[in-house]
Amino acid sequence: MKRTKIKNALHAEAPVSEIRIGGWVRTKRDSKGFSFIELNDGSCLTNIQVIVDHTPEILAALERIGTGASVLVEGELVESPGKGQKWEVRGKSLNVLGEADQDTFPLQKKRHTDEFLRGIAHLRPRTNKYGAMFRIRSELAQAIHQFFKERGFFYVHTPILTGSDCEGAGEMFRVTSLEHGSRAPVEEDFFGKPASLTVSGQLEAEMFALSLGDVYTFGPTFRAENSNTPRHVAEFWMIEPEMAFADLRDDMDLGEDMIKYLVQHILDHCAEDVQLFGKWVDKTLMPTLETILREPFERVSYTEAIRILKKTKKTFDYPVEWGIDLQTEHERFLCEEKFKKPVYVYDYPKTIKPFYMRMNDDDKTVAAMDCLVPRIGEIIGGSQREERMDVLQARMREMDLSEEDYWWYLDSRRFGSVPHAGFGMGFERMLMLVTGVTNIRDALPFPRTPNHLEF
Repeated sequence: MKRTKIKNALHAEAPVSEIRIGGWVRTKRDSKGFSFIELNDGSCLTNIQVIVDHTPEILAALERIGTGASVLVEGELVESPGKGQKWEVRGKSLNVLGEADQDTFPLQKKRHTDEFLRGIAHLRPRTNKYGAMFRIRSELAQAIHQFFKERGFFYVHTPILTGSDCEGAGEMFRVTSLEHGSRAPVEEDFFGKPASLTVSGQLEAEMFALSLGDVYTFGPTFRAENSNTPRHVAEFWMIEPEMAFADLRDDMDLGEDMIKYLVQHILDHCAEDVQLFGKWVDKTLMPTLETILREPFERVSYTEAIRILKKTKKTFDYPVEWGIDLQTEHERFLCEEKFKKPVYVYDYPKTIKPFYMRMNDDDKTVAAMDCLVPRIGEIIGGSQREERMDVLQARMREMDLSEEDYWWYLDSRRFGSVPHAGFGMGFERMLMLVTGVTNIRDALPFPRTPNHLEF
């Protein structure tokens, strides 16, 4: 008999005379002549109740069952007389697949702190909160592909191993095949040149946008930034669309459409899981998501944003002056207190942005934009790309970048260049937005941070 997922059993339209359910025991209650077992298989937030009579075989199995044990039950799906549940399983047989030592099993029927659960990341998906988180993560990933497919974008797999630094920050993990401590010249390494884990697939995506039109990448990226903030990890996922024949306005429009689409999709397909976060994690979550769907995003220039920040009476830890890179406290003030909704800040100073962003006519700013959302700050960073060969070369010289290293990138401007634009969205930050969690480590199955490479 094929196993039925608990999610499907709970949504059955009629009783089922023969059903097979597998899962992990949440609780067990013994009564006179029978026992109640709360079972969950990870397919949904809700447990299913199993009732088994005390036959000799079942009594023997019950003695081996505690919280965390895995079991397989065969029986009938029947209407439940209890409140809050439509169906329950009347078990005819109970097979213990794996016992759980009750003296050492760390997940008990109580609320555990997020910090404690990060230390047992291999088990935390069995909790209500993290089971919900990773079901939402799965659904959100599917929705991203659906969003771009509906708009005619092509999915491109860009390299994880790279010889170029897209952001120019130098915070990259080096990759080598040489033995640890080797003093051999880099020419003897696998690639014959320095290699790193990618910080972005953007440059390669641009090449495909200038061939296929509209494309996107969605994959892991890496930053060797020694940061322990709730917003940073060493390995994370990025969504990076690139559009040919597009400008900065098109870029902002796409980002706004995407965020609204993803929020609506999760509300439609993960309602029960999202409600858990709205009840137990952030009571402002649902109003925040409703505002995102209802209101158009605000759009202000960087210069105007600096004026607003300097004019307010609020005291910031980081002083505000034209030319600074906005800090999280500045970003959150703009979207949480000033405008009370997502905000696009555009036209940043060229001195704080990478070489590939299109120079504006004022020769001081570039056609860059960041999308800021409540609780998080920046969720999208993007720009119109510099399509003019001479201007791009001048910017590279300003930033001391070798044209020889980027010969292939310059070719795209040499042979049929067109205006184009794109952005990067942090996948985990999008998850933080739709769940209300405040630490990015709680949106990743196995977070990688400084001095932490467990699991």
